[in-house]
Amino acid sequence: MGDNRNMFLAIGLSLAVIILWQFFFIEPKMQAEREAQQVAQQSAETTTSPTATPNSAVSTGPSDIPSAPQSATSNGATPATAAVAPAAGVEAPRVPIDTPRVDGSISLVGARIDDVKLKDYHVTVDDESPEIVLLSPVGTAHPYFVETGWVPADTTLTVPASDTLWTLESGETLTPDTPVTLAWDNGAGLVFRRTISVDENYMFTVSQSVENTSDAAVTLYPYSRVRRQGEVKTSGFFILHEGMIGVVGDDGLVQTKYKDLQEAGVEKLSEASDGWLGITDKYWATAVIPDPGQTFTPRFLYAGSNGVPAYQADYMAAAVEIAPGTTGEAVNRVFAGAKETNLIRSYEQTLGIDRFNLLIDWGWFYFITKPMFFALDFVYGLVGNFGVAILIVTVMVKLLFFPLAQRAYVSMAKMKALQPKVQQMRERYKDDRMKQQQAMMEMYKKEKVNPLAGCIPIVIQIPVFFSLYKVLFVTIEMRHAPFFGWINDLSAPDPTTVFNLFGLIPWDPSTVPMIGHFLMLGVWPMIMGVSMWLQMKMNPTPPDPTQAMIFNWMPVFFTFLLASFPAGLVIYWAWNNSLSVTQQYVIMRRQGVKVELWDNIARLFRRSKKEKGAT
Repeated sequence: MGDNRNMFLAIGLSLAVIILWQFFFIEPKMQAEREAQQVAQQSAETTTSPTATPNSAVSTGPSDIPSAPQSATSNGATPATAAVAPAAGVEAPRVPIDTPRVDGSISLVGARIDDVKLKDYHVTVDDESPEIVLLSPVGTAHPYFVETGWVPADTTLTVPASDTLWTLESGETLTPDTPVTLAWDNGAGLVFRRTISVDENYMFTVSQSVENTSDAAVTLYPYSRVRRQGEVKTSGFFILHEGMIGVVGDDGLVQTKYKDLQEAGVEKLSEASDGWLGITDKYWATAVIPDPGQTFTPRFLYAGSNGVPAYQADYMAAAVEIAPGTTGEAVNRVFAGAKETNLIRSYEQTLGIDRFNLLIDWGWFYFITKPMFFALDFVYGLVGNFGVAILIVTVMVKLLFFPLAQRAYVSMAKMKALQPKVQQMRERYKDDRMKQQQAMMEMYKKEKVNPLAGCIPIVIQIPVFFSLYKVLFVTIEMRHAPFFGWINDLSAPDPTTVFNLFGLIPWDPSTVPMIGHFLMLGVWPMIMGVSMWLQMKMNPTPPDPTQAMIFNWMPVFFTFLLASFPAGLVIYWAWNNSLSVTQQYVIMRRQGVKVELWDNIARLFRRSKKEKGAT
């Protein structure tokens, strides 16, 4: 009766843990991802329709733009820029953007980069689904844009504002080969020009110039900002940062969540001469990058009003003195695109952008995660399939740690051979646990056996598991990466489930309230569970009934637990288990130790027959 009670208690606890894991961890994560996908699709549909009503709930006025230092003003007061009204973004005249990887447009009102869609990426795995919309004009559901400009030291000076209508001076469409130049004359001796160019990927270069035809010198401060308005749906996952981000001089990497910025209002960062700042999502980012060596003052700002949140990353650079008859210039770059690892690294190296690779959230264990990614990416370049790359890299890791694992499995085989002696000692010293432990340790020392050696394969697997999980979760290279058959996205869970007979029944079990994700038990999680069960059966059944029950139910527990993890991770675990079973089997046979696998499986079926006969 006691054994049954323990069994039912363990089963109940296992089910409780699984349900709580699903309810408090996986359910919110999947819900957030579904909402984010819906938002992306709605944004795509809204942006392609230029009939939206301009969103005037949040101003883009003077308080949102960096102010010149008080010492630079004519009267000591902090200047405001020229009065601004919210720009009618989607209704403004536009300059098209057309590159191999980006399409969209630049608004002539405010000269903003505010319409960017990524040609290579779609909302779903279906290539016919809408393109990912990164930047959207004011007037759409989720305004998100980049703006550059000038702050005057003299408040009486008129400079371009957010509602200024610029003139297209040269170029018709922004392409990698044809930059565009916009111009605006303030009517008081200053002619402002803005030349925007773009490479074949996601890097824009904005060159501002001011021609001074007046008879007085002027002082202007160049600024640039990334601004995002409206509620932002994040993945809500603790191992991933989404929100404000930057690398600023001695401050190094600075990451601020949307919620924290909303509570703080403003976060002023240290003055620097190298760095960048912006806003990051899981796979996409927008950042403004001052010219290396240029002194600038950065900050993060919450500028919401009327119940509509607005988040901004901006900087103001050092003053530009423009004498009469001369032209002053300022250059900055804008990254707006996918966080592709190799591309980010190349920008860091070729453009001298300080620690730009930190735009990708490698986490605290980057020294494990990054090598794992580069190994996968290298093998992918050879085989053309990330799923196959996972299998090959798993073999490579196995070979790398083969000496350690070899010693561990040899030690386990010797431990198994010593089991009769261990049992004798337990019987001899059954009333004295201290003497029993001492006798066993002396025997292990004499036989040169490490009783903890069996933990080594597990300890080795933990960092590999974590690093692969991080790579699958944060790197865009894994997004929508197919394997074979029904696995068309290694970063998402196996889409099949046994509870609708793997698609034969037209029913979606995930729609069941509370336990829906608990019912999404796909083919690969079941393969993983079987491989783990076989690995457990390689060893003798523990004499203690409770331990035996735990070992029997552990594969079931992990099968349901990992069913909601990325398919690539489940495939890795199943493949790693299979390799471990093979390795352990060969070593045990070489050591002359009996392999318990087939006996344990046969014993299980014999026990089932006896139980049936007894009933």
